[in-house]
Amino acid sequence: MKIVHVASEMFPYIKTGGLADAVGSLALTLADHGHEVAVFLPGHRAAVEHPLAAGAVHRLHLRIEMGDLFMSGDVRSFSPRPNLTVFFICREEFFDRRRPYGTPDRDYEDNHHRFIFFCKGVVETLRLLELGADIVHAHDWQCALLPLLLRRAEQRHGATLAMKTVFTVHNIAFQGIFPMRSFYRTNLPDELMGIDGLEFYGQMNMMKGGLLFADRVTTVSPRYAREIQTPEFGCGLDGVVLTRAGDIVGLLNGIDSAVWNPARDPHLPATYSAGDLAGKAVCRAQLLRSHGFDPQFRGPVFGMVCRLTEQKGVDLVLANADFFQTADVRVILLGQGDHQMENGVHDLAQTAPGRVAVSTRQDEAMCHLIEAGADFFLMPSRFEPCGLNQMYSQTYGTVPLVSRVGGLTDTVTDLDDAPAEGTGLMFPPTAGGLRDGLERALRLYAAPTRLAAAQTRGMRRDFSWAQAARAYEQLYEEAL
Repeated sequence: MKIVHVASEMFPYIKTGGLADAVGSLALTLADHGHEVAVFLPGHRAAVEHPLAAGAVHRLHLRIEMGDLFMSGDVRSFSPRPNLTVFFICREEFFDRRRPYGTPDRDYEDNHHRFIFFCKGVVETLRLLELGADIVHAHDWQCALLPLLLRRAEQRHGATLAMKTVFTVHNIAFQGIFPMRSFYRTNLPDELMGIDGLEFYGQMNMMKGGLLFADRVTTVSPRYAREIQTPEFGCGLDGVVLTRAGDIVGLLNGIDSAVWNPARDPHLPATYSAGDLAGKAVCRAQLLRSHGFDPQFRGPVFGMVCRLTEQKGVDLVLANADFFQTADVRVILLGQGDHQMENGVHDLAQTAPGRVAVSTRQDEAMCHLIEAGADFFLMPSRFEPCGLNQMYSQTYGTVPLVSRVGGLTDTVTDLDDAPAEGTGLMFPPTAGGLRDGLERALRLYAAPTRLAAAQTRGMRRDFSWAQAARAYEQLYEEAL
């Protein structure tokens, strides 16, 4: 098949979270399976300056209608491997910025203009280059207008740009909601401003466009597909999602086993496997040493890598400060996010000296070392569409402590629910639930035989994208 992915980020060129990993891994796997794959990205400064994109060549000059103006842009492309082409839609005014979406304090005020331009640029490039896609697959709110804009362009030009469109909700909490006056930049008919179009409580909701107008809608786990049809998790769009209940499917993300594999991870001081865990002890000692702890510490080590937000349950961790201040444990937390949460975890580290270490820098190598060196990985998310770290953790023999929500439920088996198959510990997404999980972790650590069995079972699970991509191939084939 000819498959086009459209996303705001893709590993390794630009990454702020799991979206980049998912898009990058899925695209590479589909290309390796013999499909002809193209990925369209905004020309973010970090992306176009990435060393692996050094060979990008100019392909087109764009002239995009944006309301009553025409704005120019450029298209660059390169092929990092067989069957895969990456396209950048470039306009310096919109994308030559230090950060892709905003400052640490707030989103860029022109994000609606930036991503309307990006979507229109993708559609125009598909038309001018006559790519003839079988599937155009758009990801999250930044690209949610693409299915609608693509079909309007086909009507206007009398051409077929894609046989079918797919839209994936990676996180319904981020919807691209903007003042309704922004709608004029889309140049769409006025009737699409109504309740059956992009209107959402008097504003324009870009994600609503993808939910309503794509041929197929997916989320990144089966449970999350059900959750977003409820008021508790639908973030106001549950009614819209319900209208597509027959077309929505939850497909689990995978992990890139070429990047996340403890048997050959270049970021680790020692490698290891399910058959020989000796290297994990070396990683544990290095993790402790690198944060100023005694590498011979005998108690449990907890790791946490996440965006520092309420969604990720950071406030639940802070609510259990007394546990981390008094228990004979070590906690290593890596992440960036809300200033209030960053201040909170730094305060926790100051009140628990010698027990808690915090780093708010971006550090890919440390992400790997935490996964390898920790005994337990904390993911107390209030909601989690899919999650990747719980899969990384099991692959690295680190027992995940996770909330019983979304993709965490689909990928972790609780040790008490199924003692012979369990790979982790699950709890309700509350402060008390997390406390119970922490206490259970202490009891598990005190039972080394049971702990080792759980580690080995987790490492033998198959979370690879080879398996996940087959589900997408089947979806594409059914859509076609």
